[in-house]
Amino acid sequence: MHTTPRRRLLALAAAMALTAVSASFHTTPAAAHGPKHRPVVFVHGSAGSAAQFQTQAKRLASNGYPIEIIEAHEYDSPNIATILPQVYAGLDERIARLLAKTGADKVDLLGHSLGTFVSQGYLTSSPARAARVAHYVNLDGRTAAALPGGVPTLAIWGEGDPARAVAGARNVYLPDQSHTQTVSSEESFREIYTFLTDRAPRTTRIAPQAIANVSGRAVLFPSNVGVDGATLEVYRVGALTGHRLSARPAHRVALSGDGSFGPLPLLGSARYEFAIVRPGAATHHLYSQPFLRSDSFVRLLTSRPGEGLGALVETSERHTALTINRQKEWWGAEGDSLWINGRNILNAANAPRTKRVIGIFAFDAGSDGVTDLTAPLPAFFAQTFITGMDVFIPASARPTLVSIVVGQRGGGFDMVNVPNWPSSEHRISVNIDDF
Repeated sequence: MHTTPRRRLLALAAAMALTAVSASFHTTPAAAHGPKHRPVVFVHGSAGSAAQFQTQAKRLASNGYPIEIIEAHEYDSPNIATILPQVYAGLDERIARLLAKTGADKVDLLGHSLGTFVSQGYLTSSPARAARVAHYVNLDGRTAAALPGGVPTLAIWGEGDPARAVAGARNVYLPDQSHTQTVSSEESFREIYTFLTDRAPRTTRIAPQAIANVSGRAVLFPSNVGVDGATLEVYRVGALTGHRLSARPAHRVALSGDGSFGPLPLLGSARYEFAIVRPGAATHHLYSQPFLRSDSFVRLLTSRPGEGLGALVETSERHTALTINRQKEWWGAEGDSLWINGRNILNAANAPRTKRVIGIFAFDAGSDGVTDLTAPLPAFFAQTFITGMDVFIPASARPTLVSIVVGQRGGGFDMVNVPNWPSSEHRISVNIDDF
């Protein structure tokens, strides 16, 4: 749980009379008298997904954007060189659908990192495509010698070469922010919102709602292919223990096609476990902090049994294995802390600032009951935005808990305790807020 004032809003959420506000955000037809806001399309970077823009989407909604007009265009980033024409065609279809749905004249397009390569290529590929985009936001990505497609552009740059720029654009420099942090930060949001709407945001916080309508996709990492042939079970869990409060799930959904689910009505201030259940395979449990408000960008990142990085995680009945994600890089020796059962597992060797770590795999390498943090696990550290750590986390056949506490650089703490499921039968992912 957070100790910062923003989290104290949670205690008030259930009592707040936000029904009218929620209705204005989610039920007013965008085209009734002409749309108040243009649709927003986010294009993620390498090994990314809609999750990179999850916080900003909720900030936009907190300032009056209907969540139904905020979308992400996802693709198989490792194979972008061979699928670029299909990605452009998909963007054509998405933009045409959003314009028809809302009655808007144009959309606003945002890209991050590799997504700026996709976005700039799209805008310069034809005048007709550029003509359907009102604003373009280039988030810590490619430079350009001119406005892409002639579209008004905001370019936000994080740490790195201060000479980077998009010629003719509004170039904003945030030298103390890391690569993905430039997507998720309050400072970026303020610049983005002002650029898109010509006025400052009413708030940069996420305004809570009593009921959050939550939807998203269960996808294979990093291809973003939907999970098929599985069942999603959603359980409300205890805030202090992560244990299920009922033996029966609050929701059960069959996953097929692109892995979509929802919208599912959940309590905005409560905590939930999302469990991906496959016949004959380990159950994948995914935990996060409270959603606070309606959210359509939830992404449950997983892999097929025996494939991907999950196949490299050593398992046993004796230890728990964790994957911990945050859409703001972990700086191992520069302000961030990550305590697992009371021990800080971050250091300059396994999560250096230059590695830009987003995802952490923590498990008992060698199944020897010993923690060794002197060096990262090579097979994981070799992956983009990922690291691996040899951490012994005792498991129980009748689970107790794993204590997970995050000390955020800049101040504040988060706690997401989870059951210590044995890794032989269970996978565990934990998503930490990036704000």
